[in-house]
Amino acid sequence: MRPTISEKRSTFRALHEAGCFVIPNPWDAGSAVILEDLGFKALASTSAGLAWSQARPDNGLVVETVLDHLSVLVDAVDIPINADFENAFAEDPSGVENNVSRAIETGIAGLSVEDSAGGRNAGLYDFDLSVERIAAARTAIDQSGHDVFLTARSEGFFIGQPDLDETLRRLAAYSDAGADCLYAPGLKDKDQITAVVQAVAPKPVNVLTLGLPLETLAEFGARRVSVGGSLAHAAYAELWHSAKDIAETGNFETSKPNPGRGVPFNKIFSKRSV
Repeated sequence: MRPTISEKRSTFRALHEAGCFVIPNPWDAGSAVILEDLGFKALASTSAGLAWSQARPDNGLVVETVLDHLSVLVDAVDIPINADFENAFAEDPSGVENNVSRAIETGIAGLSVEDSAGGRNAGLYDFDLSVERIAAARTAIDQSGHDVFLTARSEGFFIGQPDLDETLRRLAAYSDAGADCLYAPGLKDKDQITAVVQAVAPKPVNVLTLGLPLETLAEFGARRVSVGGSLAHAAYAELWHSAKDIAETGNFETSKPNPGRGVPFNKIFSKRSV
């Protein structure tokens, strides 16, 4: 019997109580099922990976497309799904509250809301507005009556505004506004990561890998580790290079599956056959 949505949400919250776990990022149902089959305990959507799958740039999708995608991911696997909900597809707090309410209806176990006004080329929302937006997301969750885990993201390091003091100020305020987990993608070293962990303790902190191993990030105090769009990037890069070789040289060698890296797709995907 498949777990209920409520059970998935309870499982997801429990994962944050101790230790450090990896939450990889699928971009479609197939990649989600593969990651579940590999033994991961929870998954997170990736705005970049989804956008690329729709032939769009990151931050180039409308909320309806994202909500449909989240429903597909939730239905595809028996483990919790956390939503990369970008800036909640709204600027004003009332819009954030409305869209978070809609996201909850997809069955997600958690979601993240960021303080960037729309991608790496946009700045951060004003501090007070950013805090109000997280409070609005909290209100939406509380009013829904569902145990959805709220992650607040501060994007300064990710969009070329690497101000650690401002990041700490924002994350601490987001924690006070009701965030369950805090996340500043783009942190690169021990001092930055441990500063965030200490600033929001005892609440858990999500870290984007940027190449650091899980054991090291756990030692720094990270509770959750994500990979962002890197898995989708690797898959599309492999497609691009193999297809480019075919187009330019007529050589099909690079498109052949490597016998030593075969994947039992039929076995994995048969779990959801009807």
